[in-house]
Order: sequence, then structure tokens, then C-alpha cells
Amino acid sequence: MRKGMIFVVVCMAMGLISTPSAWSKTKPIKIGINAPITGDIPKVGEGTKFAAQMWLEDVMADGGLTIGGKKYPVELVIEDNEAKAESAVKVATKMITEDEILVMVGPQASKQAVPAGEVANNYKTPMISPWSTNPDTTKERPYVFRACFLDPFQGPVIANFIKEEFNFKKAAVLYDVASDYPKGLAEFFKKAWEDLNGPGSVVAFESFTTKDTDFSSQLTKIKQSGAEFIFTPQYYNEVALIVQQAHELGFKAPIVGSDSWGSAETVKLCGKDCYGLFFSTHYAAAGAKGETKKFIDRYKEKHGYVPDDVAALTWDAMRLVETALVNCGKITGKIEKDRQCLRDALAKVKDFNGITGKMTFTEEGDPIKCAVVVRISEKGEFEFYKSVCP
Repeated sequence: MRKGMIFVVVCMAMGLISTPSAWSKTKPIKIGINAPITGDIPKVGEGTKFAAQMWLEDVMADGGLTIGGKKYPVELVIEDNEAKAESAVKVATKMITEDEILVMVGPQASKQAVPAGEVANNYKTPMISPWSTNPDTTKERPYVFRACFLDPFQGPVIANFIKEEFNFKKAAVLYDVASDYPKGLAEFFKKAWEDLNGPGSVVAFESFTTKDTDFSSQLTKIKQSGAEFIFTPQYYNEVALIVQQAHELGFKAPIVGSDSWGSAETVKLCGKDCYGLFFSTHYAAAGAKGETKKFIDRYKEKHGYVPDDVAALTWDAMRLVETALVNCGKITGKIEKDRQCLRDALAKVKDFNGITGKMTFTEEGDPIKCAVVVRISEKGEFEFYKSVCP
């Protein structure tokens, strides 16, 4: 048996609504969810799955997805990519060739999204990565989109924020050299910082490899370098280790993060060591209003904790798929033709009001949208600090 777990969520199987007789004669619309249910970042997979299933509940409550005056059943095919690039590729290939999905949502992390995006594009199947900020995910791939901003935007956002907020001149960077997302963002930040402060102003550019847990050597070099702060674009399972080990070594200066810090697990694992720290991200849960607050309250009531940016971006990605399907006007039942229609409709999305902000897609499949700087409060909450727009 294949190692990856398969979760198939079918509208009629959930039993939340009565089944219209017309559904039995209508081929369901299949949406693939390529997510890290297990592996290094299971909370990312959990938030992805929960948000997608909440969207499905709304579709079911409406009796199906209305396209061209006709209601269609929807099926989610949720598969585990184990937070591995090779697994993400296998999942994408299976979903497209065997399950015949119309569109794939995910993978989330760039390490999986970049190679999976190549598969989707080669098979001319639309894909939306809610969370992958690496430019290569969509580069020269007309069938691949994303619901988040890009690292070439995020890098300068962080650099400018730190300069304006603290007026620092000497930066240190600590990142995973074996992972696409932190490696790419570390480089974009380094360039942006040196553009602001001159060559050599990144006084320590230290790396490690995925699954490393001892960062004392790198942190000792950073402390000795005279750096006034550390920028570390790592995932929640690594952030706690890095911050706590830095404090144990006597590093008292600020440690700043990126959107990968946005998981609820970050504070849970890091505790008070992370209080008062800043990171850039896609939305701030504390103080949210309107549709964003409705989503947060519903998610929290259902699952017991505040949704992270992954869940919010997945919700937006699912609604983008819905919007594009409705704009297609009809489903022909011919998979190649319907995939092409969906892809073209996604490319034409303008001024979409998502819970993570308003977005309009560029020709490359990237949304033009704002970033948010968040401060981790003394209560461990992600508080909105400021918004930064293109």
C-alpha cells in the first residue's frame, strides 16, 4: 500500500444536507488538496484541511456549487505530501492523472510547491498555492497561481521595517540552505538590507540543513559578529529552538521572522522567549473585523484555536476557485476543456476581496496585495502592528 494517506471528502458522504436527485446524474467537481498532513509541519496540513472542509460545508449547505444556473456536487481529494518534495510530486501526479481533479489547491510550502507546480503546469491543470512565496512556484507556469505575496516583496518589507523601526545597521541572517523558501527569502532580505545600508552590512549570513536542531555554532558566530538583530525565515518547529538557544547564549537583541512564523504552534513551542518579537505575514487575527473575523470565530469555535495564516490563505484559495468556476459559466464534463476555462478565469480575477486582503492577479499568476507586520504580544497573541503595500 502506498505510504501517503488518502482522505476523500465527498459531499454526499458527509450527510449534512439532503441529496438532490439531480446530483446522481451530475459528475462531481473534484478539487485536490495537496497538504503536509504528516512530516515536519503537520499544523500546516491541519489548517489547510480544516479550511478546505469549512468551505465545502458552505457549498453543501447551498445544495452544491451553482455554475451557469446548474448545481454541481463537489468532492475534495485530500492527500498527504508528508512535507516532502518527492511526495508532493507523486500526490500531484496521482490527483491529476488518476483522480481527474479539476484544480489543485496546495502545496503550501515552497519546497513542495515548486516541484508540484511543474507537474501541474505540464499537465495543464490549474494549481493555487495558498502559502508559497518563492517566485519559482509560478515563474513561466501559466497554470500555476498563488494566494500570497512573493519573497521579492517580503524581503524588502522586512528590511525597510527594521530600518525604520530600530535604525539598525548590522544584520545577521540564519536560514535553512536546503529548503527553497528560507533560502530564497534570506537572499532577498540580504540584498534589500545591503541596498539600504551598504555592502557588508549583513555581518553574518549563517545557514544550516533541514532537521538540524543545534544552532549553537551559528548563533555564537552571529553574537560575535556584532549583529544588532537576527532575521530567520524559518518554520514554527525551528523558530522556538533558534530563539531559545540564542537567548541561552546571551543574545538579547531582536529576532525577526517572516510569514512562516504565522502558525499557532510558534508561540506554543517558543513561549515567552518569542514575546515582543516581530514578523511579516498575510493577516493578523487579533483585532480582525468583517468577513475575516467571521472566519476566525467560526474556525475557533469548530477547532478550538485561532486559525493561522495558512488556514486563512487556504480559505481565500478555495473561494478563488469558486469565483473562477462561476465565471466560467458552465462545466462541459470534458476535463481538458474545463481545466483550461478555470485557468483562464483565474487569470482574469480582479479586486477579489479575500479575508487576507484584496487581490488582483498579474499575468504571472501572482496577486498584488499588502503585507502585514505582526508583533507577538505579552499574551502570546499575533497583534497587527502595521500594513505595508506594494
